[in-house]
Amino acid sequence: MKVVVTRPRGQEEELVRGLESLGHEVVVCPLVAIESLGDEPVDVSGYDWVIVTSPNGARELRRRMTGSRARVAAIGQATADAFGGADLVPAVSTQEGLLAELPRPTGRVLFAGAEGARRLLVDELRAEFVPLYRTHELTPAVPLEGDLVVLASASAARAFGRLAVHIPAVSIGPLTTAAARESGVEISREAATHDVAGLLAAIGSAACSSPS
Repeated sequence: MKVVVTRPRGQEEELVRGLESLGHEVVVCPLVAIESLGDEPVDVSGYDWVIVTSPNGARELRRRMTGSRARVAAIGQATADAFGGADLVPAVSTQEGLLAELPRPTGRVLFAGAEGARRLLVDELRAEFVPLYRTHELTPAVPLEGDLVVLASASAARAFGRLAVHIPAVSIGPLTTAAARESGVEISREAATHDVAGLLAAIGSAACSSPS
């Protein structure tokens, strides 16, 4: 099976290796680019909780963080791993899932994430928001060809939808699935866990059910 990987350049290696080990042909075509919004220190002193909602945000905060951090909440194990660990990883890897599991009262909260990120946690927790990076949706120079495309973010789903290419997709999670369907993309499978292992399992399931 020919699988199109759309992750940002530099963040695709683990997924590509996993797919190749399973015998798939891999086409790397980034549909998203990540731009850091600066190098200024982010002082986490005085916060009761620091929240990160993506591996990109976790890596940026870890790079720029100063001061003694308090407790860290991360959406998904991959985000926690990118930060170097977290005190809370919700069972459901969404802002709603994290909101449901955060102990109350939360105290003073810092939300570190993407420019234009969903504001559910910011609004519900009255958190301070620090944008650390922005996402650019890309258009490939040549038409995409493959049997399956992997979508690991809502931005990638929207970028792929704009191409109007009829390739079924595997999604990393519910928000990506929702963005894909809103963009007219057929979702073949959604990963049960929102990480590379979950994507590989979902791709394997899709491959087994595809016509030979």
